[in-house]
Amino acid sequence: MFDNTLIQPNQHWALFAILFLVAVFGLWAEKTKIGSKLSAVVVSILGTFILSNLSIIPSSAPSYDIVWSYLVPLAIPLLLFKADLKRIIKESGPTLIAYVLGAIGTILGTIVAFNLIPLGKEGWKLAGIFCSTYIGGSMNYVASAEALQLKSSDLLAAGVAADNLMMTIYFIILFALPSVKFLKRHFSTKHDEAALTIDQTAFENNHQAQKLDIMDIGKALAIGLTVCAAGFALQDFIAIKGSGILIITLIVVVLATAFPKQMSSIHGADQIGVLLMQVFFAAIGASANIIIVIKVGAILFVFAALILLIHLLFILTASKLFNIDLAEIVIASNANMGGPTTAAAMAVARKWESLVIPAILCGTLGYATATFIGVAVGYWLH
Repeated sequence: MFDNTLIQPNQHWALFAILFLVAVFGLWAEKTKIGSKLSAVVVSILGTFILSNLSIIPSSAPSYDIVWSYLVPLAIPLLLFKADLKRIIKESGPTLIAYVLGAIGTILGTIVAFNLIPLGKEGWKLAGIFCSTYIGGSMNYVASAEALQLKSSDLLAAGVAADNLMMTIYFIILFALPSVKFLKRHFSTKHDEAALTIDQTAFENNHQAQKLDIMDIGKALAIGLTVCAAGFALQDFIAIKGSGILIITLIVVVLATAFPKQMSSIHGADQIGVLLMQVFFAAIGASANIIIVIKVGAILFVFAALILLIHLLFILTASKLFNIDLAEIVIASNANMGGPTTAAAMAVARKWESLVIPAILCGTLGYATATFIGVAVGYWLH
């Protein structure tokens, strides 16, 4: 039985074309003045959300299931090619300590928020997902949702909407923190002082993205697909549903740590992963029901806000005990919330030259570990 939509659920090519078009549009929009305020994720979700609720595309289709079952698992190893744990521990310094403290703050915040705010029958899964994404970033939102088997697109879309709205506010707060006089009086600010002597143009030119190469693309996809095949084969062998994503994460982190030069020399894997994640968010938007998203989103916004408040208070208080610089605290918190991309972007924007690499490394550590932590917290709360 078909939906009463312009494009039918069995028109797979048309639906895949729309999902990729909307995903690419989201990535492009993020570079515009208005789109940058929303983020590529929100633009992609809104795009298909509007198309679905206008009955142009269906709210459910086999194409969306393919995105869940194949594109999401493939995106995860592609985003972890540089997750060399030895380098992260060696080179991250005090930023890594602040990052770990931030992760602890997120766990505490999740536990408190879960016990204060009613989220319904699937609440423990949502708690695990939010815990995961506020330790590692949006990649872990997707991975933990798959690992915890939360398949409700309405709840996932509402969660993404609440998460992105709260994250926009939180990033504004993070950017403002180094200028707060009270904090400047009580924390070290050596990175801010060093930033005054740096040439911004030369600094940004030193941190431009690598160009894609056909061999790198081929290697990235071949390794990613092989890791996925091994991960899901092991899931079938141990017969634990949802464990495939965790096994895939573990395999690629082991590879990145054992063969750091070979894995990190494959440029562009993370960019392919980001594109596939955008397609996933487009599929989420297509499946979401506007009434449920509005109803659940408000509660999840309060839930997210409470987690972030406790995270921020904890990371500031605990980092003070370790005499960690304010800039390192801010970068660590950013790495917790947004992953390596947003953390490195903040370091570049603030001209904290010595924190660009720690930002990337701590954010990558979050990608590698946050799914495990979020899933564990979710099952513990359950």
